[in-house]
Formats: sequence, structure tokens, C-alpha cells
Amino acid sequence: MLPNLQTAGLPVSVGLLLVCAVVIGIVGTRLTRVVDELADRTGIGEAMAGAILLGMATSLSGIVLSVTAAWEAKPELAMSNALGGIAVQTLFLTVADLALRRVNLEHASASIGNLMQGTLVLCLLALIMVGAFAPNVTLWSIHPVTPLLLVGYLYGLRVIAKGQREAMWLPTLTRETREDAPAKQAKTRTLTSLWVQFMIMAAILGVSGWLLEASASEIASRTWLSEAAVGVLMTAVVTSLPELVTSVAAVRRGALTLAVGGIIGGNAFDTLFVAASDVAYREGSIYHHASNSVLLWVALSILMTAVLLMGLLRREKHGLGRIGFESVTLIGLYFVGVAMVLTRSELG
Repeated sequence: MLPNLQTAGLPVSVGLLLVCAVVIGIVGTRLTRVVDELADRTGIGEAMAGAILLGMATSLSGIVLSVTAAWEAKPELAMSNALGGIAVQTLFLTVADLALRRVNLEHASASIGNLMQGTLVLCLLALIMVGAFAPNVTLWSIHPVTPLLLVGYLYGLRVIAKGQREAMWLPTLTRETREDAPAKQAKTRTLTSLWVQFMIMAAILGVSGWLLEASASEIASRTWLSEAAVGVLMTAVVTSLPELVTSVAAVRRGALTLAVGGIIGGNAFDTLFVAASDVAYREGSIYHHASNSVLLWVALSILMTAVLLMGLLRREKHGLGRIGFESVTLIGLYFVGVAMVLTRSELG
């Protein structure tokens, strides 16, 4: 059972949220080093390691929270946490961009894998929108879009892997481009120990998400904030902290492709939060219980991902504030979305 916070009060709920945030931040930082070494030792490359290993592991706290909320018949919290996380993780790339002062991150991390991952994110987000406007038909309370999301994600990974092996075009290499090459480092840890560490840290992130659901529900019930606002502004940010710390840590380690791949790959995996939540939600299609605030964040995530892809294609070396035009645009779009959600929460 989830911890009973109803008798503990709002301060305890907020305190639990902050403790989970610290745990998620610490574990996320250490996870980057393990995944970076796994990428080199297994030969799968930073882009795919970021998408599959780092993206999935750092998303565990979020998916546990969304599934738990859906099971507890709180579709707004489940959906807003999943989709708010995609937007805030995309925003976190601007922080990683700031950490790389020499050049724009999107210029230095040119990768066909990251471009294809971003395109996959757009397809999956659009599919969620289709689900919200499609006929409300379910089988065992599961909407047809849910299996399509899973199939689309898996097929997309297959296409991306093939695209990297048989690339039909390559980015122009400049003096600032960092190619995805294995780092020369001493093999002080066995491959088995690396996998064990990876699984332990992933499990910790999952438990943190389970605890966060109880905290978020109590905050929503005791404040003027709606479940959608709590999901977008609180739990989505907290459960996305691993993406922030891992992307900045990856930049400092020189693993620039991993930094971008972890964010974009995590966003693609985060769309599966919605599919998993639909399975857990037993009162029909979760897509048709999404409010306008939630659909706003689907549209905003599509827009932010499109801007990021433009930045990866344009590869501007320096822009306003020594970051790319896409980073400046992402900051503006995110905070406009926050203002709109807060306004809707006050009016509602």
C-alpha cells in the first residue's frame, strides 16, 4: 500500500516530495557514469544507450507514478505527469546547453540517431492526440491506441538502429563536433557489476516514483492546484530530475551525444507512460479523460520537440546568451505553458 499521508498533513507531503527529489537527483548523477561506460563496453553507442538504457531507467520513477495514479482512478495526475515530463525534459536540454559554454550543444552533438529519436517522439505524441479525439471504444477498458503506442515505439527503435548502421547521410564534421567514439578508460569494473549497479539504481528510481504519487495526490487535495497542475509543475519536474543531472553530467564528461540522446530517448519512452496508464485505468479510455490542460501539454511537447529538431538540423554554433536559438525558444514556450496551466487551475 501507498503511505497514508492524509493524517500527516501538507508539510509531510511536501517534505516527502523534496526527499524523493534529492534521491532521484543523486541516483541520476551516478547512473550517467554507469550508462556511459556500458555504451562503450557493449558497443551500442551513446545515442542508443541514451535512448534505451538511460532513457528508460531515468523514466522509471515517472512511469511508476503515472501507473499508480491511474490505478487509483486519478487520470489527470497520470496523464499530466507523463506529458509534463516530456516538456520539462526538453527544457532541461537548455541547462545542458548552458553547461557547454564553448559551443551550442546541438551543434556539437550532431547525430542521425538523435534526429530519428526526435522524429519518433513527434509520431508518438501525435498518436496520443489521435487517441484523445478518436471514438471512445475500448476492449477490457483499453483503447486501441495503447497497443499502437507500444508497437510504434518498438518499431521506431528498430528503424533507428538500422538507420544508424546504414546511414544515408552524415552531419558535416566541424572542429567542435564530438563524434560518438568509445572513451579510453581503465576497465576497473566488470560488465556484470555495471549491469547490477544499473539495475539497483533503476529500482531506486522506481520506488521514488511510487512514493511521489502519494505526496502529489495529497498536495492536490489540500491546495488550490488541480491534479493536472500538480502533475505538470511538481511531479513531472521531480521525476525528470535524473534527465537534468544526467544530461549535465554527460556534457561534463564529454559524452555530448549521450546527453542529447538521454533526453530525447527518455521522451520517446515517456509516451509509453500513457499506454501503461491506460492499461491500469479501469474506468474506460484514459485518453478521453484528459482535460484541455493535459492536451495543451501534448501540443506544447510536439512544438518543443519540433523546435529542438530544427536546432539539431540548423546546428547554430552560438546564439543569444551563447546558447542556440532553439534553447531560447524552448525556455519561452515552456513558461508560457506554465502560465496557461496555472491560469486554468485558478479558474477551475
